[in-house]
Amino acid sequence: MNSRLRHQDSGNDQQYVLEASIDNTRNLALLLKAIHFRDIATICATSDGLKVTVEDTKSVQANAYIQSSLFHEYNVSDQTVIFKVNLNVLLECLNIFGGKNNPGSITTVKMCYSGYGSPLVLLLEENGVITDCKLQTMEPEDILDFEFTPSKVINKIIMQSEILKEVWSDLDMNSDVLEILMSPEEPYFQFTTKGNLATTHVSDISYKAICKSISSVI
Repeated sequence: MNSRLRHQDSGNDQQYVLEASIDNTRNLALLLKAIHFRDIATICATSDGLKVTVEDTKSVQANAYIQSSLFHEYNVSDQTVIFKVNLNVLLECLNIFGGKNNPGSITTVKMCYSGYGSPLVLLLEENGVITDCKLQTMEPEDILDFEFTPSKVINKIIMQSEILKEVWSDLDMNSDVLEILMSPEEPYFQFTTKGNLATTHVSDISYKAICKSISSVI
């Protein structure tokens, strides 16, 4: 952690339940941007690291995990610290120095949280310039549990996301229904879109080349 940030924070005697410092905000911002499909995010801090969760109508959930070892400094005084923040505002703060305009510069950040009702404090430093941001936090709500019992999982595929993105672009986005077929036999993995005018199949997927793992129980 930059000594200037350490000195800046040392003048504050407030006790924090969460303190986390990272030497490059760009990587953190890219990770959070990947799950930024809704504005509100739930941050859960444990001794293992941070888990940032974004949900949409209790049907879609995205999680970003930042292990404690990736932080330059990481301290959590409680067993679990959890709160909600506006993810859009958080990303704006992390990019406050405009990293794209200064490709050779590295921005460091220290995040501090005092507990329920307190703001999330960000101390950012780049090239000797320090700024601080305070984000209003909100009371967390229950997060949908997507942890399925392994014995009840019928089909599971682990695959390259870039290939899935290409397949997605070939589908008819005007269709009302998307059908996904998974089978231990051909065609193994197939997408079908069904609309008022046509039905489209995408099944020429070389699953052996793109899938890290495929399993089916019938």
